[in-house]
Amino acid sequence: MKRIVSLVLIIMMLGCSNDDDETQNNCNFDTVISAEQYLNAPADQLVISSVSIENSCLKISFSSSGCSGDSWEIKLIDSEDIFESNPPQRNLRLSLKNEELCDAVITKEFTFNISNLQVEGNQVLLNITNSDKNVLYVY
Repeated sequence: MKRIVSLVLIIMMLGCSNDDDETQNNCNFDTVISAEQYLNAPADQLVISSVSIENSCLKISFSSSGCSGDSWEIKLIDSEDIFESNPPQRNLRLSLKNEELCDAVITKEFTFNISNLQVEGNQVLLNITNSDKNVLYVY
């Protein structure tokens, strides 16, 4: 009988999951919060075509010149500033380090965990400063 109860408890524990943890694990990258990196991280040329939010992942589609884009180094960096408005606002910058010397235009799409950008309340406007894009993050 003890073995059956133990087995049932193990199955119940394995069957439970925290949706927030799953969402965070589904994003390609974490968002960096750093004023220093926001100002000084690589800023190679890119064009952001779209931004959207799925759960706590910010999806960014962008293009840049290159051979394949496989060697690109990207980061989504928050400036650490929180602007008191309604809703509050944060500034983000997509940093790209691109050393590829080909003329092809490559388009990539990545997701970034933005759960660390939550502020008091239940929403924040995210301004992507190296584009004309912004998106409302409701949590």
